[in-house]
Amino acid sequence: MSHKEFIYCWQKWLLPIVVRIVVTICLTVGVLGILGSTASTSNAQAVFPDSVTANAQLVSTTKRIQDKQTPSKSTPLNATVYHSPECNCCGGWIDHLKTQGFEITDFSTPDIETVKQKYNVPDNLSSCHTAIVNGYVIEGHVPANDIKRLLQEKPNVVGLSVPQMPVGTPGMEMGNRKDPFTVFAFDGNNSVAVFNKYPSS
Repeated sequence: MSHKEFIYCWQKWLLPIVVRIVVTICLTVGVLGILGSTASTSNAQAVFPDSVTANAQLVSTTKRIQDKQTPSKSTPLNATVYHSPECNCCGGWIDHLKTQGFEITDFSTPDIETVKQKYNVPDNLSSCHTAIVNGYVIEGHVPANDIKRLLQEKPNVVGLSVPQMPVGTPGMEMGNRKDPFTVFAFDGNNSVAVFNKYPSS
């Protein structure tokens, strides 16, 4: 075969075949590359939602735990009050609690001393009425804010007391006069501590 005949055969037959082979190879490589990229993207999309779901479940579980650990802000304010039928200032203290959001169960009894003995009220801390609020003993004219603080802090005590009947305490108002008084906390071992102090005015 002469040189001219070879060139003629190359241009007419062999070159188109070589071009088609090269194009086919390029297309095949390109398609495989696209498929591989799509597969990676699909795999990533398949995994990512699972991660989001797991994180959402973790956040939800954490929130439920926090909700259980958070004290309720709407603790019921229920007070059961025992007092003598002749006591007028006890009614004033009950009215004070009602204005502060307490629900009152009122028991009038001629034997108030038996109630005090039942709930272990020390003699030196006794007053005219005894109340039970969420398991705590409240003796005498204790201000409602001190009771609310007691319920919030939940100390390991039996209860609170304002001994005797100081003028100016809730239910013992006499004009502008207000004697100094102390709110005591007491426990079952006869230990007494100052819970709050109020000056005179």
